[in-house]
Amino acid sequence: MKLGFLTAIMADKTFEEVVDYASEQGFSCIEVACWPKEGAERRYAGVCHIDVETLTEADSVSIKNYCREKNVGISALAYYPNILSGDREMDARRKAHLYRVIDAAKMLGVGLVNTFIGRDRTKTVEENLETVQKVWPEILQYAADRQIRIGIENCPMLFGKEQWPGGENLMTTPAIWKKVFQMLPFDNFGLNYDPSHFIWQQMDYVKPIYEFKDKIFHVHYKDIKVFWDKLADVGVMATPLEYMSPKIPGLGDVDWGKYVSALTDIGFEGCSVIEIEDKSFEKDIEDAKRAIRLSARYLRNFIE
Repeated sequence: MKLGFLTAIMADKTFEEVVDYASEQGFSCIEVACWPKEGAERRYAGVCHIDVETLTEADSVSIKNYCREKNVGISALAYYPNILSGDREMDARRKAHLYRVIDAAKMLGVGLVNTFIGRDRTKTVEENLETVQKVWPEILQYAADRQIRIGIENCPMLFGKEQWPGGENLMTTPAIWKKVFQMLPFDNFGLNYDPSHFIWQQMDYVKPIYEFKDKIFHVHYKDIKVFWDKLADVGVMATPLEYMSPKIPGLGDVDWGKYVSALTDIGFEGCSVIEIEDKSFEKDIEDAKRAIRLSARYLRNFIE
């Protein structure tokens, strides 16, 4: 497995500065945030380390050469919007940018785009599945024609009242994955697997690794800490941030030994990327860098 980190946590640094830091710390890859330049409202979104809107062939050659010089690969291009929100104008704008990210991945020779499938949070799972069947075949075929894989992260995108009631990403459980993969039988369509999202849903995060081994394209290392006293007070019907908090790997409830053991069992040898969303490490860029270093130090007990 190759170890890297998602660049969103270094929002104010240039692409070259991020690559330099990854190289200095011995990382072999980075997942590069590719949001539109105008940014986004939610935390950890809106970061643009490669501007896919203006990327040229000359730019792509320069990026590839710089990464080669620093011995740091790009695991995936990252853009995590909700393209099924129900707001037609916004969904169309986000979908158009996703196509540009796919084009950029082809130009850069990356091979993988990580994203969300999206969801209209006011509609049922069944209603959203109908929308997925209408919207996603075209996107997946477009990517397939360019030899690009699409990895869907399993984050429910349900944290506070602004995402209530259903969240903004449908691909949240193995039961839904089965339906979606049957509905969209594309070989280039799979998962960016993050165990932390199963923790607060109180689900098994190891068993699906075996069941969906052929669909795991990329993995995240992010932890979640459940505050059981708070959960006992507010219950599972509360918005999740009322009883849980994202943490760096090793400071939450994921058993990383079991997780990595399962990945080695299935022979996963792809890119595994640290995702930092821990509010305890948000004072400044040096704090963010410390979170990356601490995470890597811990995870290197399990991977090289």
